[in-house]
Amino acid sequence: MYKVTTKKQENEFANLDLAMDYAKQLNEFVTIKGNGLEVVGRFGVDSVENGVCPDGIAYDWNKAGRIGRVKKERK
Repeated sequence: MYKVTTKKQENEFANLDLAMDYAKQLNEFVTIKGNGLEVVGRFGVDSVENGVCPDGIAYDWNKAGRIGRVKKERK
């Protein structure tokens, strides 16, 4: 059994998939607890398009600038 909790409500679901689907529909910060697991966050954000996150904030993180950084600092 998994519980999805928000500031206003709490619902129970038979499995994690159902709990996650419900959390995505809510589009707000939730806590999912069950089976020794606790997950928190706002679910459903899964893409960056044209350099912008779904909430409108610019996404400027660049992995290329971080590759090998530790090795470069050792020299």
